[in-house]
Amino acid sequence: MERVLFSAVVSSNFLAASVLFAAINRAQRGPYMDEEFHVPQAQRFCSGSFSEWDPMITTLPGLYLVSTGIIKPVSWLLGWTEAVVCSTAMLRFINLLFNTGNLYLLYVLLCRIHQKDKATSAFQRIVSALTLASFPLLYFFSFLYYTDAGSTFFILFTYLMCLYESHKIAACLGFCAFMFRQTNIIWIIFCAGHVVAQKLTEAWKTDLVKKKDERTACIPDLTEEAKKLGRFFWEYILSLKNLKVLILLTWPYIILIVGFLLFLCLNGGIVVGDRTNHEISLNFPQLYYFFSFTLVFSASHLVSSQKINSFLHSVKMHALLYIGFGIVSLLLIWKFTYVHKFLVADNRHYTFYIWKNIFQRHEMIKYVLVPAYIFAAWTFVEALKYKSIFWILAYFFCLAAATIPQQLLEFRYFIVPYLIYRLNIPMPSSFKIVAELALYCLVNVLTLYCFFNKTFLWPDRKDIQRFMW
Repeated sequence: MERVLFSAVVSSNFLAASVLFAAINRAQRGPYMDEEFHVPQAQRFCSGSFSEWDPMITTLPGLYLVSTGIIKPVSWLLGWTEAVVCSTAMLRFINLLFNTGNLYLLYVLLCRIHQKDKATSAFQRIVSALTLASFPLLYFFSFLYYTDAGSTFFILFTYLMCLYESHKIAACLGFCAFMFRQTNIIWIIFCAGHVVAQKLTEAWKTDLVKKKDERTACIPDLTEEAKKLGRFFWEYILSLKNLKVLILLTWPYIILIVGFLLFLCLNGGIVVGDRTNHEISLNFPQLYYFFSFTLVFSASHLVSSQKINSFLHSVKMHALLYIGFGIVSLLLIWKFTYVHKFLVADNRHYTFYIWKNIFQRHEMIKYVLVPAYIFAAWTFVEALKYKSIFWILAYFFCLAAATIPQQLLEFRYFIVPYLIYRLNIPMPSSFKIVAELALYCLVNVLTLYCFFNKTFLWPDRKDIQRFMW
């Protein structure tokens, strides 16, 4: 019965997305924003010109290769002309297929991750998958020819195969993800970290049993236990026997990571093409932006009177720790806040207005927000406390690597870390899931309304400008 219901949801989702897809293509027939680079490049690939490359494109050609691989056989079978099969609308349709694939992968991932939770119902699994597939950032870019939908699809597929311990297949899919976006190597490292974390957790639990200790591998509260964990980690890693086991398990990922390092050496950096606007920095406040972003989109799970009371109690019990965290946060914001020129120059993006109306109101605003950042970080960690400490460390390492080096505040960079976080928190109640879906639907409706109806013109351009993420 559950499979039938899920099939109905997938079909309904595709039908609704197709209607929106048609409306968007009627309103915006030509390439828009980054599509102005992606669409012509894909059309070159469609015509067989694989050696021509737009130097303004900064990602590898995974999207164009997959698009050509799907579109060309269809054109041969149906006898369509190149002008039709490689049009902007047909290229965008590829991401609509990825949207459907993402819904399926999210459902299977939820089933796999929460398989031991017997209290989870079919309704919770299906609606959670639909909710995450409707995640506003991911959903919106499923209608345009961007790399996000395909990149997310291959990362989710890689993660799923990793959970099923098919690591060779996972590595192959990880390579596809890397071809869509180079920074996806971080989430390939996360998959390897997941495997290592599993082994460490098993060994840690065995070690505790031997010592007749009832403590588990959850986040330790005491400094002494943290030291014990640290000693255990290094003893485990420095054992040749354990190291051999880990290498035999993770070698497919290791090959990809070595290949990535070789790519960095040959390419002279992670970015292909234009590098002037994609410089690496130490933008530590990106973590705070991500925690705040997560707090907003997971408000139904993270915000409640009980959560607030628990947070205040935690502050009272560990006042010095929070004071120290606050001071460090203030220093990081003071010394490492970067404002990319695109953030304050392009008024088509919502981040422009967030920065203008919040952060630029007064120089002290970014410091005043520190208590909110701390609360957001606390709720984030609290939601993951059921995972092992080693999994949490692997995730936070990858989260930091994915966000901190980015100068530009771009919410699209938060899609993958958000989805992995959301997949791994305990399954929320049906009411909270429905509330989350309602929030996502509301945001999607407002976003599409602004895209369709709140158009404007720039003085130096004749084409219509539209609001978007």
